[in-house]
Amino acid sequence: MSPKSRIPAASDPGDTWVPRPRRRETPIGILGHAATFLGASVLGGVLLAGLILPAAGAVGLGAKNGAEGFESIPDDFRTPPLSQATQIFDARGGLIAKVYERDRTVITADQMSPFMRQAQVDIEDARFYEHGAVDLKGVLRAISKNAESGAAVQGASTLTQQYVKNVNVEKAGDDLDAVREAQRKTLGRKIQELRYAIKLEEDLTKEQILTNYLNITFYGHQAYGIQAASQRYFSKDAKDLNLPEAAMLAGLVQNPSQYDPKLHPVAAQKRRDTVIDKMVENKHITAEQAREAKAAPLGLNYKDPRNGCITAQAGMGFFCDYVRHVVKQDPVFGKSSAERKKLWDTGGLNIYTTLDPDKQAAAQNAVSTKVYVTDPVSAAMTMVEPGSGKILAMAQTRPYGLAKEKNETVVNYNVDAAMGGGIGFQPGSNFKPIVAAAALEAGLSSTQRYDSPNRMDWPTMKTCDGTWKNLSKGKKEGSIPNESPTEVGPYELKQAMALSVNTYFVQMEQEIGLCAVKQMANKLGVEGKANGDPLQELPALGLGTQEVSPLTMANVYATFAARGTYCAPLAINRITTVDGTDVPVPPARCTPAMSEDTADVINSVLLGVTEKGGTARDLGLDDGRQIAGKTGTTDEKKSAWFTGYTGNLAGSVWLGSPGTKVPMRNIRIGGKYQAEVFGATGPGPIWQQAMSDAVRGMPEKPFTTVRIPDPPRRDANCTTASGSPSSVTCTGAPATGAPATGGPGNGGRPRGTGPTGGSAPSVPPGATDPGDQ
Repeated sequence: MSPKSRIPAASDPGDTWVPRPRRRETPIGILGHAATFLGASVLGGVLLAGLILPAAGAVGLGAKNGAEGFESIPDDFRTPPLSQATQIFDARGGLIAKVYERDRTVITADQMSPFMRQAQVDIEDARFYEHGAVDLKGVLRAISKNAESGAAVQGASTLTQQYVKNVNVEKAGDDLDAVREAQRKTLGRKIQELRYAIKLEEDLTKEQILTNYLNITFYGHQAYGIQAASQRYFSKDAKDLNLPEAAMLAGLVQNPSQYDPKLHPVAAQKRRDTVIDKMVENKHITAEQAREAKAAPLGLNYKDPRNGCITAQAGMGFFCDYVRHVVKQDPVFGKSSAERKKLWDTGGLNIYTTLDPDKQAAAQNAVSTKVYVTDPVSAAMTMVEPGSGKILAMAQTRPYGLAKEKNETVVNYNVDAAMGGGIGFQPGSNFKPIVAAAALEAGLSSTQRYDSPNRMDWPTMKTCDGTWKNLSKGKKEGSIPNESPTEVGPYELKQAMALSVNTYFVQMEQEIGLCAVKQMANKLGVEGKANGDPLQELPALGLGTQEVSPLTMANVYATFAARGTYCAPLAINRITTVDGTDVPVPPARCTPAMSEDTADVINSVLLGVTEKGGTARDLGLDDGRQIAGKTGTTDEKKSAWFTGYTGNLAGSVWLGSPGTKVPMRNIRIGGKYQAEVFGATGPGPIWQQAMSDAVRGMPEKPFTTVRIPDPPRRDANCTTASGSPSSVTCTGAPATGAPATGGPGNGGRPRGTGPTGGSAPSVPPGATDPGDQ
């Protein structure tokens, strides 16, 4: 062992004893010192008795329980689960954010600089390797010195005792009352700490205790443990600390505020030099090493604490927050919310997520350049991988933050309320493919035909538990129109989807029943509204009047791309602890939502939306690859959507005002004036730009399609058989298949020179919005 130091170190600024000139004392003063010394000696005797004879020492102090607890020190007291920082990474290993209750990374002894370990011992407890849990010489010396001064000017806590106190404070967490209790300087608490220290010295080696101490102690500026401190002040790992750096950090422990090198560099350097002198005194470094170390500047390379999702780069803060909600809510991370919260708060995790940095950049760039943060509306976009449910991008115009004057928000517009989002947005005609999928699964054909009048009363519809009836028949509020006066049937599925004909899908709902629509929505991940309420079985359901999120819609369309296989959203690929141990993560959950044949028809129909005559015909990608999708615009243009996909990537874009519901008419968005916003003219170009960038370099994956015959040429006179909306008979002169002119096509861009508006469809009782326009 190293030579014994002449003067034991303590954790007090004045721990080095210096002889003082003896002053002349009066008889009264001498008596006073004698009394003080006697009192201190009695106290010291009690403490020593408690140390040497733990059970006996408790007698007379009312600490019988403490004596019994001496032999039953909790197992987790030896090496408690310390709160550590959690790091969240993207799919390529890039750091998204670091989150922590306490910024700490637990490391092993061989990951610590030898200079650091020795410096901490020399300044805190120079006889650490020579005494047990209690330094009796130190106690006697402290009693003598304190008695001489008449005040408690010197302590005698060993490094092991300090470790015990730190463990108690750590266990208290953020409970201020518990922290105060752990720091109370009472006789009973002191005896308990001493007993725990004795037991620790029996169970752990000195090297283990020192390592634990260096991992738990506080070094200021939110840095707990030597690894965090080394990164905070010098931007390097603890194993790479040199002598002057180690000495400065060791000196901080006694009083991180007083010796703060950022605020008090002179005091910090003086304290550092004191540590260096101690190391010389204890013959752990040479005088020459000390001279060189003391001549060195502090050499700070300071990094501000960066905690939480608010520090995430490239607009990843919302996804980071989504990951936090996953960990705190998914049962795979703990049976109770308390267990899951503890896992997150304790930290020490490396969370490797599904976020693709290139696709994230593409989405963030598109929502930021097409919609300015100062605009009265905002945009959000989610990208999902078909067949896996992996979330590859999550972006929105408004930055993640709390500064309202900068248009920041912590509400994630891409997700449901339970996952950090708001109440969602009405998807309009984005919902119509769900109705079509339900109809195909119910046995209707890909050429299903309805008379699709320009306006019709909401028909009676079957629900899961009964029947919905229209109590306002014959009145405007009891009917539903198409967007344009020229939109008059009959129509078949492919044509009706391309033009987004409201009355067609209302008649389809009537034939299959609202229950079938609701059940299909549930299978596709629309388990309820974004606010957590269940979907209501109302006729306007199929026209997209019930609020959902972009993540939900992106996943619906990803299911179509995956030929009917629905996969629940997945944000985490893998989690490890800091020592590399794997932590269980939510598995991929994929189930068939529909037959492959149904999905193939839906894909073929939605391809038509992006082709000539469809509402999204101008949204092709830069490389010309095959795309499918659907526009959507709600009543009064308060929300507009485009959700589209390739064979291997689905993306959903929402555009609108999350709070005030701004009608998007005569509005400037992204520096461009728009008389009226539709799905193809507002969110569509955002999707087009983002997806063009995102698919660059990806292999093209064509859809499996089916041939859907074009509808018969329109005849002058078409009638519907009584009681059967699917039975249409047409006679008379031939006409073209689709109207050449007309309105905006229920979500798309205006066609031809016809009307661009049209009155808002009336809403059946209980509905909130008429659906897509």
